[in-house]
Order: sequence, then C-alpha cells, then structure tokens
Amino acid sequence: MKSLHQTTQQAIEVLFKEIGIVSTVRFLNQFSIGYGNYAEERNALFQDLTLDDILQQMQKYNK
Repeated sequence: MKSLHQTTQQAIEVLFKEIGIVSTVRFLNQFSIGYGNYAEERNALFQDLTLDDILQQMQKYNK
C-alpha cells in the first residue's frame, strides 16, 4: 500500500501530464486554507485611504 505522500505525488504528476501545470496549480489552490487574518490585514492596509485613493492607485498601477 502506498503512503499518502506517494499517492499525492502520483496524483499531482497525473494532473500535470493531463491538464498542464497552470490548471494543476489552479486546481490545487482551491484546497488551500491560506493563513493570517485577511480582514485585519485589509483594514490595516487601507485604514487611511478613501475609495478614491484606492481607485487612483489602481489606475496608476494599470498604466
């Protein structure tokens, strides 16, 4: 019987061969729980900015 690690490695290899690396990564990312507290981080990052400030920064970035 294969270990869970071996089974996972084999499954990733099959996915990569069948659907490519980008699709494999996208598929695997849906199972990631992430880390940290996004709400707290977002509030800290944007606490001193208005919506207009954020939109202006986005427009600058896109140019």
